[in-house]
Formats: sequence, C-alpha cells, structure tokens
Amino acid sequence: MVSIRLQPACGRALLVVALVASLSACARYAPDPLAKVPPVTSQAYLADGTARPYLSPVTIDLSLPLDGNAIATLAVIANPDLKALRARADVADAQAFAAGLMPDPSFSLGSDSVLSGPDTLANLTAALGLDLNALRTRGVVKAQAQAASRQVHLDLAWAEWQTAGQARLQAVRIALLERQLAINAVSQSAQDSLLERTSRAAGRGDLAGDQLQTARSGAAAATEAYTTSQRSLAAARFELTRMLGLPPETTLTLAPAVLPDTPPPYTTLVDFAITQRSDLAALRDGYAAQENALHKAVLDQFPALNLTLNANRDSANNVLVGPAVDFTLPLWNRNRGGIAVESATRAALKAEYDARLFQTRTDITAAVTEIMRLRAQRERLLADLPAVQGFSDKTAKAAERGDLSPATAEAAAQALRDKQSQVYQAEQDISELTISLELLTGLPQGRWPK
Repeated sequence: MVSIRLQPACGRALLVVALVASLSACARYAPDPLAKVPPVTSQAYLADGTARPYLSPVTIDLSLPLDGNAIATLAVIANPDLKALRARADVADAQAFAAGLMPDPSFSLGSDSVLSGPDTLANLTAALGLDLNALRTRGVVKAQAQAASRQVHLDLAWAEWQTAGQARLQAVRIALLERQLAINAVSQSAQDSLLERTSRAAGRGDLAGDQLQTARSGAAAATEAYTTSQRSLAAARFELTRMLGLPPETTLTLAPAVLPDTPPPYTTLVDFAITQRSDLAALRDGYAAQENALHKAVLDQFPALNLTLNANRDSANNVLVGPAVDFTLPLWNRNRGGIAVESATRAALKAEYDARLFQTRTDITAAVTEIMRLRAQRERLLADLPAVQGFSDKTAKAAERGDLSPATAEAAAQALRDKQSQVYQAEQDISELTISLELLTGLPQGRWPK
C-alpha cells in the first residue's frame, strides 16, 4: 500500500479547502417522475420572453363566446405538443450555455515506491494540463451553439403560429357546420312534412306511386345530410378541444365569424413574408450555425495542442519541473473529411432555404388568386339570391292558395336553401384561405402592409 503525505500544514489545509469548494459547486440529482394522469391545463400567460405579435391581451372565460384571438391564445398556452416543444427548446439553451464554458484543466498525481536499491524516497509525479485546442475553437463553437439555439426558438415560434392558425381554422369550420346544420334541419323537417302529406294523398289515391317514392327519396337524402352534418360538427368540436388542450367534454361557444378584408397584391405579401416568417429566420440561423461548423472544421485541420506542466521528485530527492506539449501532425488526414462533410451540409442548407423561398412565393400567389376568385363567386351568388328568394316566396303563397302542389313549393324552398349554402360555403372558403394566407405570411391580416 502506498501512502502520500503532504508535510506542510498549510498545504493540507489548502487541499481540503479546494476539495470542499469544488464539491459544493457540484449539481445535485433529484428525481422527477412522470405524471400518471394528464396534467391540468393552465390558463396563465407564457412568461418566456418570446415575441408573439399575433396575440392580444385577453381574459379567457370558457363560458363566454371565444373569438379568434382567444382561440389562438388558448392554443399557444395549452396545446400539449407545444408544451413539449418548449421543453425541447430549453435543451438548446442548455447546449448554448455549455458551449460557452471554459474547459476545465486536468490534474494527475502519482507515486512509485522503491522496492530495491539504495534510495529510500518514494518517486512522486504531478501534472497539470490544459486543452489549448478547446480554447482555440471556443469562439466558433459558442457562436454555432447560439445560432442553433436561436433556430430552435424560431422553429418553436413558427410551430406556435401554425398551431394558433389551425385552431382558428377549426373554429371557422365549426361556425360553417353550425350554419349548415341549421339549414339541413329545416330541409329535413320540410321533407318529412312533404313525405307525410304525400303518403296521405297517395293513400287516398290522389297521387301516383312514383310521386310517393320521390318524396321518400327526398326525405331519406335530407335525413342523411342532417346526420352527416351532426357527425362532422361533433368531430370538429372534439378536434378543437384537443388542439386547445382541453378535456373532450368541454363545451365551447364561438363568437360569430366576420368575413375578412380583401388581401393586398401577392407581390407585396411575398416581400413581407420573407422578412416576417420565423421559419425562414430559423433557416437563416441554421445556416449561420453551419457556417460556424465549417469554420471549426477548418480550424481542426491544424495541430491540436495540449499543454502540460509536469513536476517530479525522484527517489534521489531531485525535484524536476518542466512543461510538455503534444499535438497531432497534420500529414495525411488534415480533417479533410470533416471539412468536406460540413461544406456539403452548408450547400444543402442553402438549397433548402432557396426551395423554401420558392415555395413561399408559389403558395402565397396561389392563395391570393383563389381568394379573389372566391370573392367574385360570392358576389355572383349574392346577386342571384334575391331572385331565388322571390321565386320561393311566390311559390309558397301559390301553394297555400292551392294553385301549385306542395312538392313544387318545397323544391323552390330547397333551391333557396341550396343557394344560401353555397354563399356560406364561399364565405367559409374565403375565411379559411385568408387564415391560411396569414399562416403563409407569418402575421395576421391586421399587420399586413396596406
């Protein structure tokens, strides 16, 4: 057994103080078990400092009608997937913090006992080393980690924006389905009433059997349309509660939807999107991180230096002190493989960014063009609606006087409801496409350039 003794009392005290100080600075482990039940949704506002210009301060009360801003706010706050992404963003922050830390020096201490020979002292050796290569590349490594952290946060901001928009889209669909359900309920009631009257007339022999069959087919189709609307509305409501992180049984009341304004030219929106979209900014930060990765690969082609300060007391009581430097000779490898990989990765990221710009321009152009087409279609439908309304009213009065059959009056009323459904569908398509256009530009319509 080898024993090492430090003779000076001050040396022992200094060693004890150093060990206590280093141990007191160490992190401590604490377990954090997984939850056994879904966590309760918190409606507190986020306080992470992330800019969310598409949200306005709002008090969320689920018992009151929720507008688009409240839906978006609740989605950003409570969506479970976004909570997981925010936790992942903390990992990137920790990595950026780790990249900025100075490398710790290394220390070694050894002793050799004399087994035979005239010398009686133990051979003591000590070495203090420092990785100079880590210091040389610390700047680019830190810059790379910081750019990667910014990219993660921008990707998170883009995911929040997309989730908020998808929740608003779902709310618009629910509003249309509710209006469509009301129309289908009227159609079903009217078709059932017509079938009942036709059945009585056919039973008296006043109508032919084919008219009864037509009434039955109309009633069955109306019932099927009403049932389908009910299923679609229930599914849409369930999907909205899921996106908002609410229990499935939660009942939400939505504020009436308002038809959005006409968008500006697509050329204006494309230029606006390039500067505002956080996913494009994230790609730019990712490219900056890769630039630093390539810079580090170039630095790594030079010799990796390690400096060591050695101290030795041999068995003859000779005390020796001297430095040592070791490095890799850049003869064959010179990190050419690493440089090639990082260069190819940078080229791939640049091509990805160019492709995203091209897709952004294409999507915005297509969305604006389709919105303008739908607006023209809605105007034509609204222009036709008074004539259809007047014809339906006249046939209804004629049927009351007995001048027309109830089936003819119901056909005219159904034509009016079909025209109203077409108007509602056009308005829904305009609203959904406008929200999609907002998602493509990176900010809501109120923030678009005029």
